[in-house]
Amino acid sequence: MAKKNFILDTNVILHDHNAIYNFQENDIWLPMVVLEELDKFKKGDEQKNFNARQFARDLDEIVDNKEFFTKGASLGEGKGRLYVLTHNTWCDEVKNAFIERTPDHYILSAAITVAKKHPNMQTILVTKDVNLRMKARSLGCPAEDYYNDKVENIDVFEQDYKTFENIPSELINEMYSKKSIAIPADKFNIPDIVANQCFLLKSTKSSILARHHAVDNTITRVDKYRAFGIEPRNAEQTFAMDVLCDPDIKLVALTGKAGTGKTLIALAAALAQNEDFEQVMLARPIVAMSNRDLGALPGDAKEKVSPYMQPLFDNLNVIKHNLGYTGKEVQTIDQMQRDNTLIIEALAFIRGRSLSNTYMIVDEAQNLTPHEIKTIITRAGEGTKIVFTGDIHQIDSPYLDMQSNGLVFMIDKMKNQPVFAHVNLIKGERSELSELASHLL
Repeated sequence: MAKKNFILDTNVILHDHNAIYNFQENDIWLPMVVLEELDKFKKGDEQKNFNARQFARDLDEIVDNKEFFTKGASLGEGKGRLYVLTHNTWCDEVKNAFIERTPDHYILSAAITVAKKHPNMQTILVTKDVNLRMKARSLGCPAEDYYNDKVENIDVFEQDYKTFENIPSELINEMYSKKSIAIPADKFNIPDIVANQCFLLKSTKSSILARHHAVDNTITRVDKYRAFGIEPRNAEQTFAMDVLCDPDIKLVALTGKAGTGKTLIALAAALAQNEDFEQVMLARPIVAMSNRDLGALPGDAKEKVSPYMQPLFDNLNVIKHNLGYTGKEVQTIDQMQRDNTLIIEALAFIRGRSLSNTYMIVDEAQNLTPHEIKTIITRAGEGTKIVFTGDIHQIDSPYLDMQSNGLVFMIDKMKNQPVFAHVNLIKGERSELSELASHLL
């Protein structure tokens, strides 16, 4: 395969600070304007700020000789070389097409300059900015997205739970006869079963909701039960409640469109297990709808982010409403909030923390990058369970899409692991109007 040149946009490095190592034997070029832009992102507590700082440290280790700016530096065995274009070039093609000298146009100009310098090598601009890719292609410059963490097949996020037919009636009868009976999965002859998969089993006479248990490779019945005033309204929510309450499953992903009850079910399940954990934590990334900031807000750090956390408080209020705002369970919720064992806060506040014996729910996880998901999971200490919820059709982060966001990446990498379960919720239960809007608008 012929060696290529790849020009990296700033947003690629802000997305993945290890990006330069993911292009095999091909050479990497960084326009000087990219380094200038990265410098503006070094201050802050968001993942992109961490990535900018980490890349600067990594680059400092690579640039250990005076010849770097003339001959580049090796990225390691089996890798290409890294080069920096020391001048912000402004080629005629870009000059004639675009009047403004923006960072994007300088990056595009750098790509065209490298292509002219190496006519026998293909030069490709890599950017997560769709508009910049269109501009590059309009000038005949090949451009593509950063594919290293993209998931190829996302069909699973459109599918309902599976139904397996022609199951022997005696097996289903046996599952109905005893509530907690676990039957070896081999007896069912189910093809391509995934670890902790939920499904419907049907015989000629009856059917039953069931789930695979990866720990002992058995299949058990899934029952509907009420947790802190919340009762599943359909089979998918019943499956979700089952895996959320299974102590053997330490990582859960709930996907589905708005109104399917992902966050509400997760919160109810967490509260139902409050005695098994030292704290219940709800968190979500601070990403405004359509990436539009709310502007400067008064108060301290937590007061400033409270508008972003309101949907989590709304779910908590739904639970209290279903409980009638009275009784032991409502008192438990209020006491947990007073004792800081029920915490609702911005995801940015957990960086650097080690979360032990915690039931953690991360809402709107489709707005996280794969690296951010990894950072959260690696915070998990002993006895911690993490639940990610999200709708991959409602991504507000400008440089993520249905195939590259952290939620789908995590699900793709974690499937078939004994400690992981994924449930996709299809049917909306918020209201008839909400369900209608999800389908028609």
